[in-house]
Amino acid sequence: MNFGRNVFIYPMPVTLLGTKMGETANFMALGWLTRVNSNPPLLAAGVNNSHLTNRLIRENKTFSINFPSADLIQKVDYCGLVSGRNEDKSKLFNVQYGDLKTAPLIEECPLSLECSLFDIYEMPTNDLFIGEITSSYTDERYLSDGKLDMAKINPLLLTMPDNYYWKVGEKLGKAWNIGRDLKGIKK
Repeated sequence: MNFGRNVFIYPMPVTLLGTKMGETANFMALGWLTRVNSNPPLLAAGVNNSHLTNRLIRENKTFSINFPSADLIQKVDYCGLVSGRNEDKSKLFNVQYGDLKTAPLIEECPLSLECSLFDIYEMPTNDLFIGEITSSYTDERYLSDGKLDMAKINPLLLTMPDNYYWKVGEKLGKAWNIGRDLKGIKK
């Protein structure tokens, strides 16, 4: 069966991308995000060419990626519905700044990343911003054994093109470990 061209690999993390417009923090809902390099730690964010955030990343050369928990769903969705051209979305959150004074962080989010602009790949409808993670911020309550704990973070996920929000399900097992028993098995 040919399923067509509008296919997404899902679920995607729902994040709030932070930029600064003058002295005001601005946030947009963003699902098109992925890590693309380990050293230096780089991530890629796909932002529509027409969005204010696109221009602000170019101007500031920095941005933040804030990972909200599922209990922030209403505020996250609102940030995806309105433009910072017309609404001050910074009033929804407790905003703070880390080392990069131009990448606003959301205190209510379990994890926030500060990024400096590494590169831009211009596409027909969305530009791919490559950011180098310069700092990350979390609280100890979101850690287990010194590592981020998805159950404690309770991240928000998005599926497209059906456009639904989801939560993370159960942990199934340790990566790069479950298949060890199959090593050496020949077909």
